[in-house]
Amino acid sequence: MAKITYIEHNGTEHVVDVPTGLTVMEGARDNGIPGIEADCGGACACSTCHVYVHPDWVDKLPPVESMEEDMLDFAYEPDPKRSRLTCQLKVSDALDGLVVQIPEKQI
Repeated sequence: MAKITYIEHNGTEHVVDVPTGLTVMEGARDNGIPGIEADCGGACACSTCHVYVHPDWVDKLPPVESMEEDMLDFAYEPDPKRSRLTCQLKVSDALDGLVVQIPEKQI
């Protein structure tokens, strides 16, 4: 289990325990976190699970792969350093404490 903090655009925080092996997107979906739409169901075929990773966590995550990078081009106001698709972040003990901010909207 990893404790993940999802911060809505309006500042509302949701701290949830996400089982190891799920993705950060599945943790949001399973816990009803608003703002993570995940239209493609986690296939990295859209950008509707886009978040901004807290600066303290950017270098602790696995690098962005080419398919995720391509999809981030379609995200709402992507940040070249902090934007990630939560469907591509597999939960492990190493992600315990991860903080992500949800953008104003998903497109």
